[in-house]
Formats: sequence, C-alpha cells, structure tokens
Amino acid sequence: METKTKNILNAAMTKIMRPLVRIMLRNGISFRQFSDLIKWVYVDVAITDFGISGRKQTDSRVSVITGLSRKDVRRMKNILPPSDQTEVQSYNRAARVIAGWKKDPDFRNSDGSPLALKFDGMDLSFGHLVQRYSGDVPPRSVLDEMERVGAVHVTKDRKIHLKTDAYVPAGDQPALLSILGNDVSELMSTIDWNMTTQKTGRFFQRKVAYDNLPTKAAAAFKNIGAEEGQKLLEKLDQWLSNHDRDVNPSVKGAGRKRSGLGIYYFEETIEKQISSVNKGDET
Repeated sequence: METKTKNILNAAMTKIMRPLVRIMLRNGISFRQFSDLIKWVYVDVAITDFGISGRKQTDSRVSVITGLSRKDVRRMKNILPPSDQTEVQSYNRAARVIAGWKKDPDFRNSDGSPLALKFDGMDLSFGHLVQRYSGDVPPRSVLDEMERVGAVHVTKDRKIHLKTDAYVPAGDQPALLSILGNDVSELMSTIDWNMTTQKTGRFFQRKVAYDNLPTKAAAAFKNIGAEEGQKLLEKLDQWLSNHDRDVNPSVKGAGRKRSGLGIYYFEETIEKQISSVNKGDET
C-alpha cells in the first residue's frame, strides 16, 4: 500500500475509533478484550472474504494475510462470535408494529392518526396488529417491550395508545449498543462497496454539512432535519412494506435482499472561528 493511501486510511481509522473507544471505555471494555475482538474479526474476514476459489483457506495463509501468529489464528477459530440477535429481533418487531400502526388504514382514525387499540377481541386489536406486522410473536411480549421504552400508553379502560412516530429505545443501553453495531456497520459496508464497485453500481451515499453556523441556526436545522427525515422515512417505509414478502406474502419475485436507507444528524462545537471576518480587527 502506498504511503499516501496508508496515511489517509490511518487518519480515517483514528476518526472512526475515537467515538468507539469512548463507548467501550464507558462500558468497561478493556484494550485486552478489544484486542481479542479485533483478532477474531481479522481471522473471520480473512477466511470469509480473502480465500482462493477452489482452495481451503489454511491457518498459514490466514497468518500471512492478517499478520497474526498461527497460534492466534487457531485460537480465534475456536471462539464463538458474540451475538446480539435477541436485541435485533426485539428492535425489528417493535419497529414493524409501530410502522404498521401508523400507515395501515385498518389501524388509523379518519384523520389519519393511529387508533387506540384493545389488547385483544373480535375487532381489530393490538393482537391483530402484531400478527399482521410481526408474525407469530406473542403480542404480550411486544406490548411489554413497547411499554418499557415509552412507545405506548395504556389507559385505565385498557386501551393502548401509540405515543411515538418510531421505535427509539432511548436510555436502553443494550438496545442502543445493538443499534450501534447494525447502523455503523451498514454505513461502513456501503462505503466499502462504493470503494470497490464501478460508479454505475454504487450505493447512494450523500451528506450535507456546513462548519460555520451560529448556534441558533444549528438548532433550527436539527429540527428541520428531524421533521423532513421522518417524512422521507415514512414514505420509504410504505414503499418497502408494499414490496416485502413478510408483510405481503403475495409479492412475487426471485432472490432475497435486505435493503434500507438511514438518516442521521451530527453536530460538533468548533472552538476556533473559521473566518477572520468574525474576529474583528485583530491585526
């Protein structure tokens, strides 16, 4: 790898690792634990993505590719990967139920707002909603999860009211950490794909940012971004649900793809003024 490319990659890795290390230290993950995780990922990627067609990937070749000793390679191959599947499934179930509640005409009032639902019964109920958008998962477990994160409110007459536009597990550390793993890896996978794919086959990857905004303008942009982003995501959610075979079993077509689009807001304080115009006559 040429020096310029290596320097740029090292700078990129430093930027990526800084917030990740903050999160790890905050949650008691030591460097030793992180080192073993990185070793496991190096070995797994070398075996999965850097093999030679028709040939078995040997420990010696993995050692050469990764720079790890053969002893480390063998040790990593015997370690089971960490899993957050339970959290991912919980997140997906709740998110689908909320999205269905907001967009399905059967579960909306005449003004378009989500209906207050009984838990069960002959009419359309929360149980019917869960069955339609989350399969055979017990409605009680979905309701418990949604109550726990404050997404619904159950009144004295046992009616269930939706309180949020989307499933956001605020303050729920395990779920938020699971989202970290999913969302960041998806963004980085998109960047990796775009770096190794011809222009016509690249995935959509854009952002907009300015670095000399007053605090008031940044706050206003944060609100605009949230409102417009939510509108776009709801529109895309409707399109995707119409074409997803779990939601609409009648949808035809070969293959199975997982597709999506994410929106996020970012902000940082820049201590030094960018432009000398804002400094007055300091010369």
